[in-house]
Amino acid sequence: MQKISEKDIKKIENEVKKEFPNDPALQQIHIARKIISKEAEITGLSFLEYIKSQRKHIKLRKIIK
Repeated sequence: MQKISEKDIKKIENEVKKEFPNDPALQQIHIARKIISKEAEITGLSFLEYIKSQRKHIKLRKIIK
């Protein structure tokens, strides 16, 4: 899993807070979605491909334990 920088996370947070100034719950949802989207972009996958690849990693970890 590729990680995005703290700088990018702060930028995303600021953008989302401007979009949804009075709704912290909606802010959190959009921040999470945008972070996942950015990680997918870094790895060269589409959003859905990235989600599916992460799900496979989680299933493998459960099998190994």
